[in-house]
Amino acid sequence: MEIELVADGLLFPEGPIAMADGSIILVEIKRQTLTRVRPDGTSEVIAELGGGPNGAAIGPDSAVYVCNNGGFEWIEREDGMLAPHGTPADYKTGSIQRIDLATREVTTLYTECDGRPLRGPNDIVFDREGGFWFTDLGKGNGDVTQVGHLLYARPDGSHIVRVREGMVTPNGVGLSPNGRTVYVAETTTGRLWAFEIAGPGQLATPQDMWVAGKVYGPLPGYQLFDSLAVEADGHICVATIVNGGITAFDPTDGSSEHFAFPDPITTNICFGGDDMRTAWITCSGTGKLYKARWPRPGLKLAYNA
Repeated sequence: MEIELVADGLLFPEGPIAMADGSIILVEIKRQTLTRVRPDGTSEVIAELGGGPNGAAIGPDSAVYVCNNGGFEWIEREDGMLAPHGTPADYKTGSIQRIDLATREVTTLYTECDGRPLRGPNDIVFDREGGFWFTDLGKGNGDVTQVGHLLYARPDGSHIVRVREGMVTPNGVGLSPNGRTVYVAETTTGRLWAFEIAGPGQLATPQDMWVAGKVYGPLPGYQLFDSLAVEADGHICVATIVNGGITAFDPTDGSSEHFAFPDPITTNICFGGDDMRTAWITCSGTGKLYKARWPRPGLKLAYNA
């Protein structure tokens, strides 16, 4: 696969959104911003978000909704790459934020669910009913790593619910083409979960650790999962860390194929273009955004702008 460098010098980019005008809106977690990257590679900051802006998506009102993980400490690895490392001293909580692209106003919608704080919201996807599924990966420091959750919320701030509790570092989240399955990728376990949806914010699978959804993976050896996107034919494309690249799972038989990218911390993929075969990939450790012609078209999301 031929890949093209679109932009570099980004500070841990994630959450790319392919916009109708050809630009890419993404977050820079270390810079704490929502940023627009133009087709010529130049960029501008749309909004300062603080904390750790992570996953992002366009909502039914054409605003951008961001999962903010509350922030990380950072290290520069011996190979020069940037990597998150623990929780900062000024961390308070995670949140869901709304950014109006016209006014650039930032609003915090949620910081808790049922009186329990959001710890590290990570990735987000809207359904056709106008609500959104999102993951809370949790936070970790030293000997303690919190369990994570899958949640569902309304974009007007009126409703939020934990749908699946006690997950292990849930990260990427996406929906099947028919909207009846929600996929969740766990980072440290390398498992890709598939849960049948009973309704908006409801799973057919009981909230019971002994009753599993369908699971794809883990992959051989030491491979970690990050964000994900779904193709029009149902393949689930999971950003794969350590073995840097994108792993596409076939939901019919669980088989997979790997597309390598030049960064072991490859974190996100999104699709766009007239035929939905242009893929944009964030390589976060090196601070780069790439694009490539994907072998199959990606799934159009419920909303765009």
